[in-house]
Amino acid sequence: MQISFKNISLIFAAGSLGGLVKGLAAWLFGTLGISALLGSLYAPALTPVWVYQHMVWGGLWAFLFLLPLKRVSYISLGIIYSLPQTLVSWLVMMPQMNRGLLGLRLGYTTPALILFFGFIWGISTALWLKWSRES
Repeated sequence: MQISFKNISLIFAAGSLGGLVKGLAAWLFGTLGISALLGSLYAPALTPVWVYQHMVWGGLWAFLFLLPLKRVSYISLGIIYSLPQTLVSWLVMMPQMNRGLLGLRLGYTTPALILFFGFIWGISTALWLKWSRES
């Protein structure tokens, strides 16, 4: 994979879109009560800050797609590359926000939801990147 301004811009844009999809999915799960149904209090508010953070961080995390992994599908890469951001959420962000290690103060299913939303970021980023490179 070549490292060019065009490719870097494309990757950042794909990650930002993935961040938007992830943030909206997390908000929607909370709003519709799906998180609560699954035993978690994880229900973020849809605010400009929430959307902005997910789009910017999603774009930055997408730079992992610059790593030269061969013979791995886009979706597999998206899932693999979602894991570091999930770890940061579990081990850094949740404790800093007083939600406990892994977000467990919000319920025992919260770590699984955070992992799931990370997968949403990875898959949507990978699919957009694949589609945009092929068109």
